[in-house]
Amino acid sequence: MSKKKEVKLSKPESVLTEIMSGDPVRIALSVLLGFIIGAIFMAAFNPDVISAWSNFSSDPAMAFSSIWWTIQDGYGALFSGSILNLSSSNFIDAFRPLTETLRFAAPLIMAGLGVALTFRVGLFNIGATGQIIMGLTGATFVSTRIQLPIIIHMLVAVMAAVLFAALWGALVGFLKARTGAHEVIVTIMLNYVATALFTFCLREPSLLLEKNGGGTPKSDEPADTAKLGALLGPDFNITYGVIIAVLAVLLYWWLMERSTFGFRFKMVGHNASAAKSAGIKVENTYIWALAISAGFSGLAAANQGLSINGGLVTSIEAGIGFDAITVALLIVTGK
Repeated sequence: MSKKKEVKLSKPESVLTEIMSGDPVRIALSVLLGFIIGAIFMAAFNPDVISAWSNFSSDPAMAFSSIWWTIQDGYGALFSGSILNLSSSNFIDAFRPLTETLRFAAPLIMAGLGVALTFRVGLFNIGATGQIIMGLTGATFVSTRIQLPIIIHMLVAVMAAVLFAALWGALVGFLKARTGAHEVIVTIMLNYVATALFTFCLREPSLLLEKNGGGTPKSDEPADTAKLGALLGPDFNITYGVIIAVLAVLLYWWLMERSTFGFRFKMVGHNASAAKSAGIKVENTYIWALAISAGFSGLAAANQGLSINGGLVTSIEAGIGFDAITVALLIVTGK
């Protein structure tokens, strides 16, 4: 006589717990919590709110309304400055905040993907700044010193940025694999080396220096054939760098979720000793991971170096390398 399997019904509490622990819910709650904390800070440190609450006993309604209007004005300014300016008199000015947000987000996304990749391998890449600068060196040299047909020139400049950055990252992986040098220390030191090297190149007329420039060392403007074109026309500053950022996201997903490289990366990240026992060459994995990670930073460098009007200066990196660490944490914790 066969025994019937008992089917255990899930309790409502268990279902609710499983739903609340899902990635979409956690991400949504994190965003909501961020807005709540932001509202608390706006209310707590606004002089008008503090003044209204000092007279709470005489006018409690004013105290509460001051909090409401402070938060509304703060988040209203955030919305109109980054998404849509509803007070604008024309469509272009109304839509411009969203395009500017996407323009600034593109290099952060690309560099953040690179840093996130090393997190998945159990590494901590703080060298995105130096890798972006090296990518800028390659992209700028190709875009100012080499003449090629349109589109091909831009693609070669992007590839040069990726290659220069990837080689800089591979150097970190090589030192870690062969000498055991910690990647955090090495990447921090190489940030300074990359900055000094880029500054040197900007001072050399045969390399990157503007031929007829002034006292401030800067490069020539990238050739029009090498520039990332305007995505929405001359009325907006957004370029095809946004498209590259979207393609970078797809590449990162395929690399980590569908390729053998990604499988090895995640195995080494979970347990390097077990991965080595399974036949994976952990040292080579470190080199590849840091090289590919830096390659994503090279895409961010191409976005910065090929979408400007005028020559490049040392400040073109704009702190993207360190901001990318925060973006990478959001990417990794969302998994």
